Amino acid sequence: MKKIKQKGWGDYNFAQIIDLEKLQTPGTYQLRILGNKKILASVTIQVGSYPSWQEELLGFMRQQRCGYNPLLDQTCHRQDGRTFYGPWPDSTYTDVSGGWHDAGDQLKYLLTSSNATARLLMAYDLEPGSFSDRFNAWGQPGPNGLPDVLDEARWGLEWIHKMHPAPGRLYHQVADDRDHVGWKLPQDDPSDYGWGRNSYRPVYFANGQPQGLGKFKSKATGIANLAGRSAAAMAMGARIFEAFDPAFAQRCRQAAIDLYRMGKQKEGYQQGNSYGAPYRYTEVTWADDMEWGAAELFRLTKDRTYLEDALHYAEMANTVSWMMKDSATHYQYYPFTNIGHFSLYPWADDDFRVKLAGWYRTGIEHCARRAENNIYGIGIPFIWCSNNLVTALITQILLYEKMTGDYQYHRLMTRHRDWLLGKNPWGTSMFTGIPRNATYPVEVHTSIYVLTRKEVRGGLVDGPIWQTIHRKLTGLTLTHEDEFKDFQNNYIVYHDDIGDFSTNEPTMDGTADAVFMMAFFSGRH
Repeated sequence: MKKIKQKGWGDYNFAQIIDLEKLQTPGTYQLRILGNKKILASVTIQVGSYPSWQEELLGFMRQQRCGYNPLLDQTCHRQDGRTFYGPWPDSTYTDVSGGWHDAGDQLKYLLTSSNATARLLMAYDLEPGSFSDRFNAWGQPGPNGLPDVLDEARWGLEWIHKMHPAPGRLYHQVADDRDHVGWKLPQDDPSDYGWGRNSYRPVYFANGQPQGLGKFKSKATGIANLAGRSAAAMAMGARIFEAFDPAFAQRCRQAAIDLYRMGKQKEGYQQGNSYGAPYRYTEVTWADDMEWGAAELFRLTKDRTYLEDALHYAEMANTVSWMMKDSATHYQYYPFTNIGHFSLYPWADDDFRVKLAGWYRTGIEHCARRAENNIYGIGIPFIWCSNNLVTALITQILLYEKMTGDYQYHRLMTRHRDWLLGKNPWGTSMFTGIPRNATYPVEVHTSIYVLTRKEVRGGLVDGPIWQTIHRKLTGLTLTHEDEFKDFQNNYIVYHDDIGDFSTNEPTMDGTADAVFMMAFFSGRH
């Protein structure tokens, strides 16, 4: 029994960590205190390999599809969109239908979708044997000769092509917070951007300058964050789809080259746009994305100019990360893990590999020290979308292990994995429907759940947040009594309630980031 020294984690003086990993006989076990007949809890032990939960996460991604949505068997937002900030007259039409809805809302961002696409491709690249073929390209039941993870990645790639319809031309966002008009099915979207209900929506051109049609303006210094990781996604798509569709692979190759060129021409970052609310994606990093794009283009083309660029941008990116911070603005250090260091590692010389591994290790060490401050051993700051940070740390440790063979942080990694699957103050998984017959998010902040009551498995919710942030959020009202009220504390809070958009809204990009983690553990004991 360990005395709790950390304040704020609950009204408890002592805690006991029980190691169940040595139990190898399946069954239900009872927990009791010696000398007391009262049963404190029952625990069911199943011995075997991890399920293929990555397939459930892909199911949630299919639910997020814009255009044809296989869950609803409906087509939505066919008139996306009319351009702003481009070199053409405002309201010029361009076809940017398709892609994924970002979260519980129905906006679409290149900022998040480029990362989601690339992360799906990375998951397949590293764990190709972990994925099945159960659905066709439209997300309907039935195999089509392509692993479902690549069907979903191609859905993302096709939309990036629409957002990059010609050389030197790039869009970055469809719609804005005028979308937030209450619960709605996407095919019956009542939002009105000036062309009538359920009609055209704005599409914002990436010009590298501050934008915003309403009161709140974004900040911007360039477009390299968007262009760099879109180039990475396209380069990976070109390499992987060569075996399945050479013509499509060639399109991806040409797009990757042009997108990367655009990033070099306008180094800097473009943020998300808002209209009537202050909430937006505030990314300020971009060198990591250019490193990622350059490394993937070198792998694809073997042009050493890209390798030289990747080394340059790697030095710039260095250890820049949320991991060294106790706080950050929303998506400030996106995409939370610098995949570029991992992509560059096989092509760097020995001395530079030491640097790359060291930069990863520095971030992990900061999280390890922060993990000493709570009984659960969790080392991330509880800012908005904290579960994305948990997934990012897991990913960084797994990639670090692949790079170096150093497993000293493996226990830190599994503690964070277990946090997502229920080893937390509320005893709940953070993935909808996973594991079965367990506690998991049900009352999620999405229109599809509220209006259809369909539980879609596999969505990663935002996760717990600091009470100090939670109390200041506007428009947040719980719809029922807090089922976790006995387990809340004055430090962090989580609610399974459709009214809590800050902790219980599943996100498309967070779910995509977690696909690799699930694929890695799939089939392992």
